[in-house]
Amino acid sequence: MPEAPDIPRPSQLWKRLSPERKMQAAEAFWQDDNAAAEQAEAIVLIAQRIKFRTTSVRALPREKKARHLVSLGAVSEIIAARLLVAYHLRHQRAMMATFLDALGITHEDGLIADEEMQAPAADRLRAAAESIAASYPPEDVTLYLSTLMWQDPETWAGLADVPQLSQPA
Repeated sequence: MPEAPDIPRPSQLWKRLSPERKMQAAEAFWQDDNAAAEQAEAIVLIAQRIKFRTTSVRALPREKKARHLVSLGAVSEIIAARLLVAYHLRHQRAMMATFLDALGITHEDGLIADEEMQAPAADRLRAAAESIAASYPPEDVTLYLSTLMWQDPETWAGLADVPQLSQPA
């Protein structure tokens, strides 16, 4: 596997998010059916922080768990990565779809359909990044491209040099 890209880690990206965006990500995180392991880890962290039993934290309403998660400040890389993915799947599907359309990659509502996808050429990635940069806020584009890089640095390595990746998230 290639070296990790020279971009902020998921936990650093998480820390940079606005409070509103963190709350959106946290709410999406608790609604994510594929995040059971990360949710269990978050429940333990929250329970330790607020001095509750884990069963009591698990029973809290989703909104309260989201607020507690946001108030933790620091989270593990695994939780941060899942928070970012959940945020994008819940709130940025249109941008994801636009990006994949620009690359000519088959997808279902922003989710790549082909599990054996080949890494797109750097020039195509640059053009796709420019296409979403023309339609979406710079911080959303940077966050999305950074998240892609961390999810799969091999496939998305060509994004390393796009200017949209170096803007603050």
